[in-house]
Amino acid sequence: MTFLSSKLCTLLAIGTAAIVATGPAFADDSAGIVVYNAQHESLGKAWIDGFTKETGIKVTIRNGGDTEMANQIIQEGENSPADVFLTENSPAMTLVDSKGLFAPVDTDTLAQVPETFKSADGKWTGVAARSTVFAYDKTKLKEADLPKSMLDLADPKWKGRWAASPTGADFQAIVSALLELKGEDETAKWLKALKENATFYKGNSVAMKAVNAGQTEGAVIYHYYWFGDQAKTGENSKNVALHYFKNQDPGAFVSISGGGVLASSKHQKEAQAFLKYVTGKAGQAILRDGDSFEYAVGTGDASNPKLIPLADLQAPKVEPSKLNSAKVADLMTAAGIL
Repeated sequence: MTFLSSKLCTLLAIGTAAIVATGPAFADDSAGIVVYNAQHESLGKAWIDGFTKETGIKVTIRNGGDTEMANQIIQEGENSPADVFLTENSPAMTLVDSKGLFAPVDTDTLAQVPETFKSADGKWTGVAARSTVFAYDKTKLKEADLPKSMLDLADPKWKGRWAASPTGADFQAIVSALLELKGEDETAKWLKALKENATFYKGNSVAMKAVNAGQTEGAVIYHYYWFGDQAKTGENSKNVALHYFKNQDPGAFVSISGGGVLASSKHQKEAQAFLKYVTGKAGQAILRDGDSFEYAVGTGDASNPKLIPLADLQAPKVEPSKLNSAKVADLMTAAGIL
């Protein structure tokens, strides 16, 4: 090889190295990850698009429901193709965690989220939150007519006047909190009254529409359905207002959306980077500036200004890792709801 050709090869090698060094972190094709997403598809996509733009890491997303995807991960075990699991509610995270399928979350990521919004064992962390509310028909009910507690809805005077979507993971997370706060006997009594008093709809948005249409006077749902509709046309919520139970009532429960890295992931570094992004400033800003209307949970991160501040909700203290979806399913089945 001539001196000139040798020098040219050296320069090409240096140039190639420089390109790699200045490119996006983890941008190698082998670094792609798979996210099992049980969060809203639009929010999951926004997080993934932002993460890929920042890091160059490719992400394949598979969408489904909380319980459905949790059970799928458990069934797949060590052979799961998933690297990251995102949920709407924490009981699905606890279910997977109970089988020992999560890797510890990186300490830098855990440091971005307050203790209230992550698991005690450090195996998963909160990524967003939503508040329980009583959505009511403001043309029929005045503030003085509203239940002081979610437990008041068990009173016979509410028979046929309120609604819920009991088959969904959202409502079952609320019942999980009730179980943790009040115990099995009181939860079983409330579920019996639910069966007798409430009208059942499939989905929180459908229940809210029923309130708006005058089919029922109120419904136990999560807050963001109302805010999301108001931000669009408001046609499904124009007659609806939200009642926040507050006072550490079970009906003031704040549910945590969770994120965790699977222990079986072959891309631990990239998966942990994704979770760090979602809980970091950029990921939490998507909650603040986007149209999901879910609460940001990162330390010092602001939520959408239209929302009542988290601190003002006066939510009860519930250890998220103690929420028991399996026991709730048993109780709801015994009550004839599932």
